[in-house]
Amino acid sequence: MIEILIDAMLDSLKLIPFLFVSFIIMELIEHKFNNKKKLAKINKFGPLAGATLGIIPQCGFSALASNLYAARVITLGTLFSIYLSTSDEMLPILISSKVSSKIIFEILLIKFLLGLIFGMLVDLVYKRKQSTKEIEKFCQHENCHCEDSVIKSSIIHTMKITFFILIINIFLNSIIDKSIIATFTQNNKIISPIITSVIGLIPNCASSVIITQLYIEKVISFGSCISGLLAGSGVGGLILFKQNKRLKENILIVLTLIIFSSFCGIIFNLLDI
Repeated sequence: MIEILIDAMLDSLKLIPFLFVSFIIMELIEHKFNNKKKLAKINKFGPLAGATLGIIPQCGFSALASNLYAARVITLGTLFSIYLSTSDEMLPILISSKVSSKIIFEILLIKFLLGLIFGMLVDLVYKRKQSTKEIEKFCQHENCHCEDSVIKSSIIHTMKITFFILIINIFLNSIIDKSIIATFTQNNKIISPIITSVIGLIPNCASSVIITQLYIEKVISFGSCISGLLAGSGVGGLILFKQNKRLKENILIVLTLIIFSSFCGIIFNLLDI
């Protein structure tokens, strides 16, 4: 139990800088850069920036992205690009397990390209006007009184979300069992990618760890590994449901992640890549 608590605390503490930065950004945009044309210019390159940041081995950027999307600072395409490219604990595990650098590069490149392409497609199809009114609504809902102090309100926001994530992490670390997951992810070319994509959605670093280890141990195929890692956005999904009050939209985002990730994994499996 002590080990579970320590792991949960470490996973939660790692997110604090990213959460704090995201709230600072929202406050600055609301008070200093309240021109929606400026937001549109920035988000023109959102999917590219998102796909690039996502491959950095941590789940902090997905947390940051969920916060910023909830306030409509970034676009839906940028959110998807970060979610799909997020590598979480995958890279350190692959390197420590002495996996071929060629395979590591291929996985990172696939996640980057799919995140970039899908993010751009989403932004082409789904266009939503951006405004700082969304940030104002967010602040009103949280009763943060950010007009008094930007730093103080950002710290309060960060502590609230960190505590929420800590509780969830303790619960998830208590119930996740790698051996049980392995029995459901055997090398079925169609079913396995769907299962791993669902596992990837578990809002905890453990999901990327388990999927990567199962691939290294040859329990799952490359395609099934890709589907799980594409859907694996760390705690990003958890924060999205906590911060974004549009429940139907959140569910649609999650379903889209599962469908797209599963589809990509199945294609890789059928092509025996």
